[in-house]
Amino acid sequence: MRLILLGAPGAGKGTVAKRLTAVDGSVQISTGDILRGAVRDGTELGKKADAFMKAGDLVPDELIMGIMGERLLEEDCSKGFLLDGFPRTIPQAKELKVLLEKLNITLDFAVNLDVPRDVILDRLTTRRTCSNSECQAIYNIKSMPSKVDGVCDKCGSPTIQRDDETEEAISKRLDTYEEKTAPLAKFYEEEGLLLSVNATSSDAVVEAITSKL
Repeated sequence: MRLILLGAPGAGKGTVAKRLTAVDGSVQISTGDILRGAVRDGTELGKKADAFMKAGDLVPDELIMGIMGERLLEEDCSKGFLLDGFPRTIPQAKELKVLLEKLNITLDFAVNLDVPRDVILDRLTTRRTCSNSECQAIYNIKSMPSKVDGVCDKCGSPTIQRDDETEEAISKRLDTYEEKTAPLAKFYEEEGLLLSVNATSSDAVVEAITSKL
């Protein structure tokens, strides 16, 4: 399968992507992953991206598209790929369309995970992360708590609420998403490539996607 996964932070894109990779061996790809991979591998584009990242600047779209082009040609993408949270803007979506045509790759469709804002706020504000940078295990005080409150099951370090997962920070992230990324659903709808799934269960989302495929 060759899919784009759209949805607000906390909508469950990562969870759904992991479930789908088990279906047919498609590989999950996020912008962060490909940037870190290109930097780690020391490619020319990776070195350029690293300079922007170290300066605290956003990596330009042109550079991201170049790295994405390299990534999609790697052998593990031959079975399919799931673009997790990419593209983020209409210009990126248009450039991705050109890139896929150039690589002779046909997209199956884009999936929009339509999850209510209050559900997302509840999911993310109740998330806790292991403070040990070598562990980073994730828990949820409601749906998946650690055995001992505030203590990581795996390494015994304290679990914390990340600064970007307070209600104020999440609300700001959701506002940014609504402004810049939500219009992508309309873009792919006009392209005839949108599957919108209104569900909070990853099982229901995966079923909807595999049924359409």
